[in-house]
Amino acid sequence: MPSRHSSWISERSHCFDSSGIRKVFDLASKLNNPVNLSIGQPDFDVPEAVKAACIDAIEGGKNSYSPSQGIAPLRMKLQERIQERFQHEDRDVFISSGTSGGLVLAIMSLVNPGDEVIIFDPYFVMYVPLVQLVGGIPVVLDTYPDFRIDLERVAASINGRTKMILFNSPGNPTGVTATKEEVIGLAQLAAEHNVALISDEIYSQFVFDGELLTPADYNPDTIVIDGFSKSHAMTGWRVGWVHGPTEVIQTMVKLQQYSFVCAPQPAQWAGLAALDVDMSGYCDAYRAKRDLMVQGLKDHFEFTVPGGAFYMFAKVPSGSATDFVKRAIERELLIIPGNIFSQRDTHIRISFAAPDETLHKGIEILRELAESH
Repeated sequence: MPSRHSSWISERSHCFDSSGIRKVFDLASKLNNPVNLSIGQPDFDVPEAVKAACIDAIEGGKNSYSPSQGIAPLRMKLQERIQERFQHEDRDVFISSGTSGGLVLAIMSLVNPGDEVIIFDPYFVMYVPLVQLVGGIPVVLDTYPDFRIDLERVAASINGRTKMILFNSPGNPTGVTATKEEVIGLAQLAAEHNVALISDEIYSQFVFDGELLTPADYNPDTIVIDGFSKSHAMTGWRVGWVHGPTEVIQTMVKLQQYSFVCAPQPAQWAGLAALDVDMSGYCDAYRAKRDLMVQGLKDHFEFTVPGGAFYMFAKVPSGSATDFVKRAIERELLIIPGNIFSQRDTHIRISFAAPDETLHKGIEILRELAESH
């Protein structure tokens, strides 16, 4: 029965349910010693030099608001690196309150009610709800079974109402990295049709095979979102950055003034130090974890080998992914059902951001579940 407060709740907030991932985390808290392959964050700790920089900032009194666009030393260092990489005439950068904050501001800045936004299924959980929150219309393009982007389908989906394409590589939940053809094709389509292209590159430091391919190399108007959460295990520190055309970035900064205000200042100083910490060893470690999972599950599940991030998106042998996850939880294995990221309920997201001992236990349970279906 509706409560007396029901009439207070906005219609837009009914567009979506609470994150299914949070529900799995709630389940995890009720299990004594779960085999947890559900978590979307690194299993290593923040580097000591980064911790020290944050402590120094706190003890040095850098605890007030920063400018909304971020502290100057961090912005300048990022700007230098970005300019060296892209050499675009018009590319500015600002510090967002996490990459999620960057996504929120980008969509608020660019999408009007009735505008269409192309999203590739499977997708990061925030994409569809954020578009709906601002009155936009998600145009969801299926990429099953191999999670490759059909450029002809994209072209056919673009019309006068199309405002944005949301692109994520390496991808969450699939771990799939886009091909050069896909990246160039999307960049060109966005440029030809004057459509905003957002490239979510939060997993840019976890590319296992070759280098990161970004549409910003082929389309100077691409808006890139990145951050420290995954690369340096700073998920709780809420420091990301966004770079793109100056007019877009300045609009996002303006909206940040009236929403997040700024990223936490001590964490921004930590981010400045993080830029000089070599994290390549962690990428090597996750490549080895990826290989361990592929070897352990290839005879029991169908999946596209992840080229980055730290996820595998595997098809369940039979039935729905939701039912498979229920059976897994009965065995104290935590994984995420694919319908949280997709319009289909056929796959499971397995995170290999875990100790090898946990991965071996998870592989054993997953194989047994597959054999008993």
